[in-house]
Amino acid sequence: MASETAPLLKDNAENSQAKKSVSLTHSGRMHIVLCILCCELCERLTYYSIVANLVVYCTNKLGYTSADAVTVSLVFSGTSYFVPVLGGWVADSISGRYNAIYGSLLIYFVGTVVLPLISIDYGTLLDSGAELTLSQQRGFYIFGLCLIAIGTGGIKSNVGPFGAQQLEDLGEGAIQTFFNWFYWFINIGAAIAYSLVVYVQQEISFAWGYTIPAISILLSIVALLLGRNKYITMPPEGSILTRICKILWQAISKCCGSNSSDDMEIKSCIDRAKQENGGSFLSEHVEQVKCLARIVPVLCCMIMYWTIYAQMQTTYILQGERMNLVYNSFTFPVASLSLFNNISLLLLIPIMDTLVYPYLERKGYNLTLLKRIGFGMFLAAVSMAVAAGVEVARKNIMQDGGYNTQVIANASYNASTLSVFAQIPQYFIVGASEVFTSITGLEFAYSQSPKALQGVVMGLFLLTTGLGSYVGSLLVIIVNAATKGHEWFPDEINEGYIEYYFILLSAMMVINLGIFCIVAHYYTYVQYGILNPEPPPDYGSVGKGSESPDIKLNGEGFDQRDKAVLLKDSSLSESEI
Repeated sequence: MASETAPLLKDNAENSQAKKSVSLTHSGRMHIVLCILCCELCERLTYYSIVANLVVYCTNKLGYTSADAVTVSLVFSGTSYFVPVLGGWVADSISGRYNAIYGSLLIYFVGTVVLPLISIDYGTLLDSGAELTLSQQRGFYIFGLCLIAIGTGGIKSNVGPFGAQQLEDLGEGAIQTFFNWFYWFINIGAAIAYSLVVYVQQEISFAWGYTIPAISILLSIVALLLGRNKYITMPPEGSILTRICKILWQAISKCCGSNSSDDMEIKSCIDRAKQENGGSFLSEHVEQVKCLARIVPVLCCMIMYWTIYAQMQTTYILQGERMNLVYNSFTFPVASLSLFNNISLLLLIPIMDTLVYPYLERKGYNLTLLKRIGFGMFLAAVSMAVAAGVEVARKNIMQDGGYNTQVIANASYNASTLSVFAQIPQYFIVGASEVFTSITGLEFAYSQSPKALQGVVMGLFLLTTGLGSYVGSLLVIIVNAATKGHEWFPDEINEGYIEYYFILLSAMMVINLGIFCIVAHYYTYVQYGILNPEPPPDYGSVGKGSESPDIKLNGEGFDQRDKAVLLKDSSLSESEI
C-alpha cells in the first residue's frame, strides 16, 4: 500500500517511510469507509446550508446592501477554495491527514455555533429588551464565516483522498467505487440543504435554520471518531509545494542576478536551478516544475468560468427574491432553485458517459478534454444571457402592473408575478456547463500532470474556483463605482440594472473563450505511461491536439531500451512484447 499523501501537495514518488500496517476484515473496511462518507455528507450539508441563503441573511438580517451581500458571499466562497492548499500543506508537513481533518472539524464547529447564537432574538427570549447591536451581529457573523472557511478548506483538501487511502490495497476499481459513492454522498448533503434547511431558514427562522448545520457538523465529528482506531494513517513527511517554491525562488534569483555570457546557453530561467547549471536541485525535480508551464495557462482560462458559476448563490438569489415564489399556496424557498443544477448534473453525467461520448467515439469524432471544457464555457455564457432575458421580462411585467408584495425571511419584497421557475433554464444550463468544464477540468488536471505533481495541479484547479469568486466580488465593486448615480447594484435591485451585469459577464465569458481557444490550439496532450510516468525532458514542441509519441507504450516511443527493461524484469518473451 502506498504511503499517505496529502491530496494537493504530496510527492508520492518520494515517500520513504512505510505506512502503518492495518489488517481489516471486509466488514471492518466498510465500517471505516462509511464513517468517512458520513463525515463528508454532514460537512457538505453544513456548508451548503450556510452558503445557500447567505445573501438573504446578509440583506434581511444584517442590513447589508445587495452589492455588499454579494461581495460577502463571493469572498466567503473564494476563501473556502483557497484554504485547501494550506490545509494540504499542514497535513503534509505538520499534522498528518487524520489530525488535519479532525482539527478542521473542531474549528468548523465553533464557527457554526456562532451563527445561531447571533440569530436569536434575545430581547423576546429573555423578555428584557437587550439584544446584540447590528455592528456586533455583523462582526460575529463574519468571524463565524472565517472559521467555517478555514474548517471547510482543511476538510476539502484531505477527506476524499484519506478515504481512498483506506482502499488502496484493493486496487483502482475499489478507489473508483469509493469516489462514486463519495460524490453521491456530497449530493445527498446538498439536496437536504437546498430543500429542508433553506425552507426552515426562510419560512421559520434563521436561528433554527443555522442550528441544523451546527448539529450536522457535530455529527460529522462523531462519524470521523467512530473509526479512529482502525484508520490507516501516517506521520507527515513534507510537502512537494515547499520544494517547488524553493526551485522557483532559486531560479528567479539566479536569473535576475547573473550577467555571465555562459548563462545564454541555458534554455530557460528555471533551468538555472538544476545542479548541472550551478543550482541545488535534481534535474527531474526542475523538469516537474517546468511541466506546470503547460498546464497553468489552461487553468487560468477557467477563472472566469467560476465567476459565472458563483452567480447561482448570489445574483440569481437576488433575482429570485423578486419573482413569484408561491405555487399552489406553497412558498418555494428561493435558494432551492439550485436543486435544478444538481438535477442537471445527475441526468447529464450518465447520458454523456454511456451514450453521447461512446457514440461520438464510434463515429470517429474526437471530443478532446479541451473541447469539452470550451463547450462548457460556451454554455456558461449562454446561462448569463438567459438570466439577462429573464431579468428584462421580470421588470417589464412589473412595469405593466404585474407585481405583488411577498415576505421572505420576515422581509417584504416587491416581486414580479413572473414565476421563479422561469429561472430553471439558467440553473440547468450552469449544471450542464459543469458536466463539461468542471468535471472534465478535474480529469484534465489529473491526466495531464505527472504523478508527482498531480496533487499540486489539483490544488491549482481548486484555486481557480477561489479566484473566480474573488474576481466576481471585485467586479461588483468596479461596476457600482463606474455606474455611480445609476448603480447596477443598488440596495433595491428593482431600481438597478443587473441585466446589464449579466450581459457583461456573458460578454467577458465569450472573450475568455476566445483566449482559451488560442491556448487550446497550441496545447500538446501528454500521455504518462507505465514506462515513463514523469514528463519528457523537452516541452518545446507544440501542436493542435497532438500527443507525445515518446511516452506511449506502443508505437514510436517504445524503443529497444524499453524492451530490454521488460525482458529483464518480467516473464514476458520477446514475441509477447
